[in-house]
Amino acid sequence: METLDRTQASRLALARAGLLRPQLTGMPSRGAGAGRRARSAAYRVLGRFGYLQLDSVSVAGARSHGIVLLSRLRGFEPALAERLLRPGEPLFEYWGHEASWLPLDLYPSLEFRRRDYQTHPWWGDVLGEHPEIARAVIERVRKEGPLRSADLHVESSRPGWWGWGPTRRVLSALWSCGELAVRRRVHFHREYDLAERVIPGSVRELQVGKTEALRTLLLRALSGHGWATTATLAATWRLRNMRHQIQQAIAELQEVGEIVPCRVHAAGGAKSGWIRTADLELADRLRRVRPRRDTGVLLSPFDPVLWDRERVSFLFGFQQVLEIYKPKVSRRYGYYCLPVLAGERLIARLDLKAERARGILRVQSAHFEADPAPSIDRAATQQALSRYAEALKLVPDAGGQGSILSMRR
Repeated sequence: METLDRTQASRLALARAGLLRPQLTGMPSRGAGAGRRARSAAYRVLGRFGYLQLDSVSVAGARSHGIVLLSRLRGFEPALAERLLRPGEPLFEYWGHEASWLPLDLYPSLEFRRRDYQTHPWWGDVLGEHPEIARAVIERVRKEGPLRSADLHVESSRPGWWGWGPTRRVLSALWSCGELAVRRRVHFHREYDLAERVIPGSVRELQVGKTEALRTLLLRALSGHGWATTATLAATWRLRNMRHQIQQAIAELQEVGEIVPCRVHAAGGAKSGWIRTADLELADRLRRVRPRRDTGVLLSPFDPVLWDRERVSFLFGFQQVLEIYKPKVSRRYGYYCLPVLAGERLIARLDLKAERARGILRVQSAHFEADPAPSIDRAATQQALSRYAEALKLVPDAGGQGSILSMRR
């Protein structure tokens, strides 16, 4: 079994996530503009993880998928993040870790999920319960072309996302089982079409067995994580009740030399996981790397580095929290906090609100991990904020306090 210390493992996580120097990541660091070059850079970022998680919250001036790309690609046009999915591009939308944009080459590897989702994972046999609605939806899309749920005059039994009525549930179920596909998003609303008109036939016709699919998915997850436990690899693709199949796929990857077992030792203990054989040399090289502490970058709270909270705590000693669903009086940090990465450390978190009518990016709160925060952390946080605000074409506003340098913890 290979061994790494926590510093190596955390640096490897950042390198594979595209958050260190390009020489270490093999990833682009710029994505200027909104043309083909910028799209290509975005696809490379997405391809490394195998997914770009989607989220509707835009209070900070960009949605999560845009923030992930902005954090890696200097000069990337935020609006392009909303238009990546379109006909002819090598992407599709489906359930990955959560609802995500995924590289088209993974479409065959998720056929087992589309089969499993003939019965919807939340709502049960919606299609069996409402076959007449399913037939009507399919026929209307076939005749009229791409439609949004709003075009179907969807009813709701009660307000709120969980109050979806049967037509909207059927529409989602038809997408989940692969009958429909998302052609694009318009103002973040899905536009559905027949899968045969969205996914190329050469891709749809590929047959991939479940074990082969799991090997592909687990290896892609490890490519983005660097080092990961079996639990993290499974959670990356929301693989549930598949313990035996996952173990078999991992054993086969190990047998052919793609991965090796690896134990990471940290101050609080040790954990066993996996690392790609191809990353062993990089992990060794990262012993001698000294990431810069004086430059910072803001990360989405749903960044691939951050969504596994137990992993974040183990590798970075950072307690990642999301307080959107808490009452305001119960929040410790804020509604939608973006963690600040400086070098290899997560040093702070900012609760931001974009006020486009006024042209400002308001800093509603700033919390530093160290108390008192050293000047280098404050400077890195200010630099991260300035970089992000510049991308949004807004002016940072710290509530009359001048800058992050003068804000209290």
